Amino acid sequence: MGTSPARRPVRRGSAAAGAVAAALAACAAGLTGPAMADTGEGTDTATAAAKATRAMEKLDRAPVAVKSDDGVFVGWRLLGLDPPGLAFHVVRDGERITDRPLTGATSFTDPDGTADSEYRIEEVRRGKVTSRTDTFGVQAHPYKDIPVDRPEGGTTPDGKPYTYHLNDSSVGDLNGDGQYEIVQKWYPSNAQDNSRSGYTGNTIIDAYTMDGERLWRIDLGRNIRSGAHYTQFMVYDLDGDGRAEVVMKTADGTVDGKGETIGDADADHRNAQGYVLKGPEYLTVFDGRTGAARHTVDYTPPRGDLCAWGDCYGNRGDRFLAGVAYLDGKTPSVVFARGYYTRSVLAAYDYADGKLRKRWVFDSNEAGAKWAGQGNHQLSVADVDADGKDEIVYGSMTVDDDGTGLYSTGLGHGDAQHLSDLDPSRDGLEVFSSHESMSASGNAGGTFRDARTGEVLWSMPAQRDTGRGAAGDIDPAHPGAESWAVTATGAWDSREGELRAADGTLISTAIPSANHMIWWDGDPLREILNHEYDEDNPPQGGAPYIAEWNPEKQREDKILTPAGVYSNNGTKGNPSLQADLLGDWREEVVFRTSDESALRIFTTTAETGRRLPTLMHDPVYRLGVAWQNVGYNQPPWTSYFIGKDMRQPARGAIHYAGE
Repeated sequence: MGTSPARRPVRRGSAAAGAVAAALAACAAGLTGPAMADTGEGTDTATAAAKATRAMEKLDRAPVAVKSDDGVFVGWRLLGLDPPGLAFHVVRDGERITDRPLTGATSFTDPDGTADSEYRIEEVRRGKVTSRTDTFGVQAHPYKDIPVDRPEGGTTPDGKPYTYHLNDSSVGDLNGDGQYEIVQKWYPSNAQDNSRSGYTGNTIIDAYTMDGERLWRIDLGRNIRSGAHYTQFMVYDLDGDGRAEVVMKTADGTVDGKGETIGDADADHRNAQGYVLKGPEYLTVFDGRTGAARHTVDYTPPRGDLCAWGDCYGNRGDRFLAGVAYLDGKTPSVVFARGYYTRSVLAAYDYADGKLRKRWVFDSNEAGAKWAGQGNHQLSVADVDADGKDEIVYGSMTVDDDGTGLYSTGLGHGDAQHLSDLDPSRDGLEVFSSHESMSASGNAGGTFRDARTGEVLWSMPAQRDTGRGAAGDIDPAHPGAESWAVTATGAWDSREGELRAADGTLISTAIPSANHMIWWDGDPLREILNHEYDEDNPPQGGAPYIAEWNPEKQREDKILTPAGVYSNNGTKGNPSLQADLLGDWREEVVFRTSDESALRIFTTTAETGRRLPTLMHDPVYRLGVAWQNVGYNQPPWTSYFIGKDMRQPARGAIHYAGE
């Protein structure tokens, strides 16, 4: 055990905030304890609607039933604007099996359920059933397969064959029916990092229903190179019509979901090293229902002088990031960016009436030297200054909602960052980041900072590039979320580093893996999501697992080791997607099957006593799902703390798109 490092004074909540917290705690006690009376009052919904500002997806209950050792586990969504006392009945084979309306967790284990049972969920207000789900059957396994159509491989201009593999996924309600569809990226086996030369196959983007019907296919063409840093695709309802669009960088030869070509179909801008360093670059909005290109504009910023980005062969100049943000506090905008090692440029767009319109551009060349070189391999989006509008947390700097710089820490580039209410004893949100440049960070391998001001609250010492860092409440003995990073010398997957409490106290130098985290079992602690790396698996990935951190023995205890599936993105060990897709608030995880024939969605069957709205109606989490496929994938986070002694989150200031 260690001692607490020096720490600057932190802000504490006001008396008014304490009163609000007490009220929320009382609400939490009612929602997670004994059954509450069904009030069915409309005033809660009216109050929420009056203050609602952000348009978010109108989702269905996403019910799921899974055969388990204890019978049949049934789960369904609590929606973001449901009144606190909303109750539910569970019906099996046409007969109600709940003695009284359920007002606790939105899940139920039916000990008498069988593989042939059929269920539906009834919503109860003031003792009366006000709506019902469709009838749904029982999954034989704690997973669901979504069949996919694997593209044919090809051959590069220098005669080398390649095949296709499932990679990152995202979700959106593409047709407005309240259910998610999958948008899936296919990687060629010769996908390359920007730092490596060589031809690549085309990147292909598909859309599928949850039953495996392919809705469309977009071929980005030979003038978009394949790799982790080239194609960042945003899936979100940008114009508020209840249907999600898909936005990504395109080029000459991109073929949309209707077979129409963008730009010059015959153009080939690749050089002999396989890089694409000339030719026009575009940003295109695609219709989520059909894949048709709706509007295309020139990509901002253009390459310009490649050498001005830090090298002359396209490594630093072709680093792209993207996100979705509510920059006006009401409607979502898309933000697409270029560069983070040296110059960084972010361009924000609104999409309405079928047109992309530029909102603002932030350019570190114009903002000043302190804004250069601060970007990460991914970004985060949240309202960090509590003005109701989102900021872009771009690694070690943050760009305000109006496109001006909010602050720059000067800590430099890094590989991973996590943003949430990691320390609930403080006001506001915090950021934990790992850092690559020891000269920029002052030999800090990881820092824990105030998300509003950039003030570094504590740090972890290091002597080298710290490429792995994570955070989450994994040890109930310490308040708030723990943070850890691989700060010791040695391999990228070393389990040596520092594990610190939210207040900076050094807990241990033995750490969990730092690739991914997930809320999986019945308690609010977060679990470890990782893989056993397999260099022989093309493209490199490994056998995934979910584990709990054992604080006493300082080790990971595996609780799920699924067979027949692989992780993505080499040593990063990413799932195709991690999100709250089905059932109650716990997260699902999506992996590719080993034969590349399907995406496999795993869902938990662990019982929980906790009642939370779907995480997808928390704006920070939902926007995290949108940016999860960007760069080096990181897990999504909520705007509020989830962990031991958590308080029930306040009702979100949202309304449903189209209403």
